[in-house]
Amino acid sequence: MTLNNIGPTQSATFAGGCFWCTESDFKKVAGVTAVVSGYTGGSQPNPRYEDVCRGNTGHYEAVQVHYDPAQISYGELLEIFWRSIDPTDDGGQFVDRGPQYRTAIFYANDEEKQLAEASKRALEASGRFTTQLATAIRPLAVFYPAEEHHQDYYRKAPLHYRSYRKNSGRDQFIKRF
Repeated sequence: MTLNNIGPTQSATFAGGCFWCTESDFKKVAGVTAVVSGYTGGSQPNPRYEDVCRGNTGHYEAVQVHYDPAQISYGELLEIFWRSIDPTDDGGQFVDRGPQYRTAIFYANDEEKQLAEASKRALEASGRFTTQLATAIRPLAVFYPAEEHHQDYYRKAPLHYRSYRKNSGRDQFIKRF
């Protein structure tokens, strides 16, 4: 996969449940130059979708967001992430259940860790949610891009994607919060 970037970019890695939905949400953001769906956080090297779906690899479905820091900050990406998930659900996201659909922020350095932790504390203090936040903040290890047919899935299979998204409960939840 080629990332047709102009100028220096950075990347941020998030697990927001179904990577099709997380990818499509971030692709709409000004300053985001590319979004890659994949797997991270587990122990199995070079996982495949079928392996991760079994829920025993430890991997999360995740996205790696490539962005231009002159146009959007890591902190702004964190805010977008928090608004696109149910951070209180420790069993998955919406209709997708299992450990591979849990939410997490994967930090690449101390600055990202501090910003992620501060954003989580701010969300907890906001009173927006009445239950404890379950979203993990973990160090980024290896990120494995998902199979090509999962990349840009919302564009490759728009009818299926729209039906899935509509029936997932994600958008209904986001509108409430």
